[in-house]
Amino acid sequence: MKKEIICPAKYLTGGLELPGDKSISHRYAMLAGLAEGTSELRHFSAAADCHSTLGCMSALGAVVKIEKDTVRVTGCGPLGLKSSWRALNAGNSGTTMRLLTGILAGQEFSSKLTGDDSLQKRPMKRVMGPLRQMGADIRGREDNFAPLEIRGTRLKPIDYQMPMASAQVKSAVLLAGLFADGVTSVTEPARTRDHTELALEEFGAEIERHGPTVRIHGLRGANGSGKLLAKSLEVPGDLSSAVFFLAAASLLPDSNVLIHNVGLNPTRTAILDLFASMGASIHMLGLKSVHGELVGDLSVRGALLKGGVIAGDQIPLLIDELPVLAALGPYTEEGIEIRDAAELRVKESDRIAALAENLRRMGAAVEERPDGLKVAGRRSGKLRGAEIDSRGDHRIAMAFAVAALAAEGNTVIRNSDCAGVSFPTFFVELNRMADR
Repeated sequence: MKKEIICPAKYLTGGLELPGDKSISHRYAMLAGLAEGTSELRHFSAAADCHSTLGCMSALGAVVKIEKDTVRVTGCGPLGLKSSWRALNAGNSGTTMRLLTGILAGQEFSSKLTGDDSLQKRPMKRVMGPLRQMGADIRGREDNFAPLEIRGTRLKPIDYQMPMASAQVKSAVLLAGLFADGVTSVTEPARTRDHTELALEEFGAEIERHGPTVRIHGLRGANGSGKLLAKSLEVPGDLSSAVFFLAAASLLPDSNVLIHNVGLNPTRTAILDLFASMGASIHMLGLKSVHGELVGDLSVRGALLKGGVIAGDQIPLLIDELPVLAALGPYTEEGIEIRDAAELRVKESDRIAALAENLRRMGAAVEERPDGLKVAGRRSGKLRGAEIDSRGDHRIAMAFAVAALAAEGNTVIRNSDCAGVSFPTFFVELNRMADR
């Protein structure tokens, strides 16, 4: 396994182009595979997860051609996908598995969806439940885990009241709604990222929004268009990847970093609001709308961070950013406390346990709880370099690389190449921008 040594840095400086947004890349790839004609997807994510989605769409009959960061997908039409003779492999990608389950539930053939060891431990029942209400025939190990067997069928529309906020569950139901006879609605208890709705509209699906409720007209229904149309689209830079550099630059007082072409969709920018409330110096520049998505540059300078409590309705909006926020905790005035985030235990690793263990290795004072953790702030002492067990989790590896920049002595990140799941060039860029 690869190891990365992180040396302390004085500051971060320079400009940064991020990889394409993972969430948007997944959705564009799936819808391009369902569209008629050839879609061109520029600045497509280099993340392994998104290439798992491309592999699955290719196995289902779409023609996928990759040239650097441009992907061309010739779709089959919404009812033209073909059965794969082998199991579709989602790799480490929960997004691929959950969203594709919604699409496959409405096909006229059977499919099997699998993934790596980590993905096979992550719960799928939350998606299976509403899809079964639509008439889907889905079976999983212990009725909750991959591999999933999906016997495609004609689906019926439902009005689904989500018990908990989840963009992936919402997306799976909306994608299944493409293949239902009539109008399917999803009502969220709290707002989640809306990339699926925006992408569906971009490809020609009929979407309605009323407060917390989203409705989709099935392609077969009386008002359905019957088809999706190929598009030429630009994927914005990934805000979830930007967060590691926002955190690192904030941590080091003399930092001055400019991050270009970042996706700033309002359903994703809760992290920027949180950073602002903690005293970070981050500014949005040059905002514009691209294919319904808000895009701009982010300027960040070093600042003294206050810390605080993250809980309740904030959690679904910050779920991917919680690891790096916890890793920042020991450098903040008040520390960081995370509550109501039991979901972290069923991500690519048990992220609560991984954060607590590795923070303690670096000398932090940490209280681990079933649904979160409390990390003491600056007054409890300076962090020291240590050997970090990433547990094969990309966000844990990158979060502790950030924490290591301001620690005393060098830090070793074990199994560091897992960062490639979302940000293959992360360590190269971090070392390029760090002045030591």
